[in-house]
Amino acid sequence: MERMERKSLGSPDETRRFTKGRMDVVSLGDLVVGRAAFEPGWRWSESVKQIVGTKSCQVDHRGYVIAGRMHIAMDDGTSIEVGPGDAFVCPPGHDAWVLGDEPCVMLEFSGAGVYARPPATAARR
Repeated sequence: MERMERKSLGSPDETRRFTKGRMDVVSLGDLVVGRAAFEPGWRWSESVKQIVGTKSCQVDHRGYVIAGRMHIAMDDGTSIEVGPGDAFVCPPGHDAWVLGDEPCVMLEFSGAGVYARPPATAARR
């Protein structure tokens, strides 16, 4: 049976650091919530690719942008731009990068459990 639970992203269960960014993660039962902060100049293919070892990001993202802007480009060539107040869905198979000179901060509701983890570690989540 589920019970009420509260955790703060200000005191995360885990923090994953990568070049020009970080993901703070809390687990609440079977829900994993992340707050990602990406600095200007961050790009998945330059900052996270070497950690996970895939050609493009293979995480299914469902999130909400708090601040900043990000461009997301799918492997098939389609793309979107997300910014403050946008809720978004992004399936596996993409690259992404911060636009402008403001950090991009977002909440992650589906991929935080495996994002920016080496493959062996991600498989255990």
